[in-house]
Amino acid sequence: MHDAALRLALVGNPNAGKTALFNRLTGGRQKVANYAGVTVDRKEGRFTTPGGRPIRVLDLPGTYSFATASIDERITTSVLRGDYPGERRPDAIVFVADATNLRLHLRLLLEARRLGLPVIVALNMADEARRRGIRIDVARLSARLGMPVVETVAVRRDGVQALVARLDDDLPESAAIEDSGDLHADVRALLADTVRLPATSVTLTDRIDRWALHPVIGYLVLALVMFLTFQAVYAIGKPLTDAIADGMGWLGDTLTAGLGDGPLKGLLREGLFGGLGTVLGFLPQILTLFFFILVLEESGYLPRAAFLLDRVMLSVGLTGRAFIPLLSSFACAIPSIIGTRSIPDRRDRLVTILVAPLMTCSARLPVYALLIGAFVPMRPVLGIFNLQGAVLFALYASGVAAALGVAYVGKRLRRRHHESALIMELPTYRLPKWRDIGIGLWSRAWIFLRRLTGVMLALTIIMWFIATFPGAPANATEPAIEYSLAGIIGQWIQPLFAPLGFNWQITLALIPAFAARESAVATLGTVYSVAEGQDAALGSMLAGNFSIATALALMVWFAFAPQCMSTLAIIKRETGSRRMVWLSFGYMFVLAYVASFVTYRLAGWVL
Repeated sequence: MHDAALRLALVGNPNAGKTALFNRLTGGRQKVANYAGVTVDRKEGRFTTPGGRPIRVLDLPGTYSFATASIDERITTSVLRGDYPGERRPDAIVFVADATNLRLHLRLLLEARRLGLPVIVALNMADEARRRGIRIDVARLSARLGMPVVETVAVRRDGVQALVARLDDDLPESAAIEDSGDLHADVRALLADTVRLPATSVTLTDRIDRWALHPVIGYLVLALVMFLTFQAVYAIGKPLTDAIADGMGWLGDTLTAGLGDGPLKGLLREGLFGGLGTVLGFLPQILTLFFFILVLEESGYLPRAAFLLDRVMLSVGLTGRAFIPLLSSFACAIPSIIGTRSIPDRRDRLVTILVAPLMTCSARLPVYALLIGAFVPMRPVLGIFNLQGAVLFALYASGVAAALGVAYVGKRLRRRHHESALIMELPTYRLPKWRDIGIGLWSRAWIFLRRLTGVMLALTIIMWFIATFPGAPANATEPAIEYSLAGIIGQWIQPLFAPLGFNWQITLALIPAFAARESAVATLGTVYSVAEGQDAALGSMLAGNFSIATALALMVWFAFAPQCMSTLAIIKRETGSRRMVWLSFGYMFVLAYVASFVTYRLAGWVL
């Protein structure tokens, strides 16, 4: 039994399977915090080997080199050299390399040998390498490197046994060597001596990429893929959404049938089921969208999309590294903004942070789905598509176009105009792993339901209360809700938004939407249920209370409106600047206001 825990640092290129290995080794025995003075995540876990040796594992941010400038990569280098404040130097390195693409990883491994720490190499995805006909002489590679090399398959339960068994032995000797000049020559020599690749042939991936990466056809394929994805949101998700809405209405009526008229019945029927039930109904459409995004990611197509769009992004002043963070904004802007840490240049990073909230996050989808369902007819387009899906695609596309436009303006305002192209390894196409897609969908559903039962529940109850109290006076001539706190607040703010065609109910819904976008749907459901005194479908009530021009202006507002307060808090944390927070909020408010005003006036003139 060893007295002290062995402190290991997991090191490797991004996407080598390092985090999967960390999760496999440590299970639930993990803690996540921030490094002192910065917002980069610090993940540490622990486990005990079969021989009883306690191990502490530090999962360091992925890096391509120890001489780079991004925040993540600087921290990795500093920790490994032992000069990061408050962080003890590791006892050894476990270098995680992708066995299917060893050439890309060997250069960093040779750099790691110079750090003066013992190194154990984990050849991850070893099973996939064998399936592709890649033969690695592990013993010879270990001898040439002067360090232990073990094969791992981090996604399998028994895929790390060889590594864990090696950790029961004594640490290897320090692997430090002198700088021998050109690392590329060393990499070529190692590959020639230890790796046998299959004979080069035109593979299925090559044949698909002739079309998917074509300079003209590739863009058409990408547009078609995304268009079909948004069509599916309505073709698949809408019937399920309608079924949930009907079920929630029936449940609300059943559970409140025995209650007499009064505040409790109103809270349950209009507040709980009218508000939360309306938002819950849009979960199938959100999951449908994410199902297709996950399939595209698992299949290997999304990196191709990044490759295709890189030139466009460079032309408007965005770095190629911004694509993946911006893509994650379709889920939520918060992880997108955190993901900009991989961008080395501060100005490039700030521009990406500013435009990330313009990409349509999943919280906007319930608002879009409600308004499109209420005001856009289910009309065929070109005989095979439907108009509702086309409008949804246009809203997402408008967010992307606005982001590119803002980035272009930012480029013109910058003092320098140097951009670097995106360099990345394109994976082979593969069939999606349905278990991983299922886990991803469950994760999104859980996040949605957690928000629904947390912030949304509180907001819904508050909105029901202010829409109900105080009651109308004895000599009231208007509906009771006009005299409620909600009516007073909404009518006080409404003149600001009157030029956009927004009534006081819409104006009121914009307030809780600042806490959570989807709460606008719950607020409208609560307010109109209280006002109408019925449980009719919210879409029908909206269609009877404002025009299609107002509905289009409201959709445009949510496409460009200032982000939720959680996103603003992340911007403050990541940039350390209140000025950036106000700049982000201010330009989006002006953009949303002007775009909604123009939409309302044009729609009123045309329709």
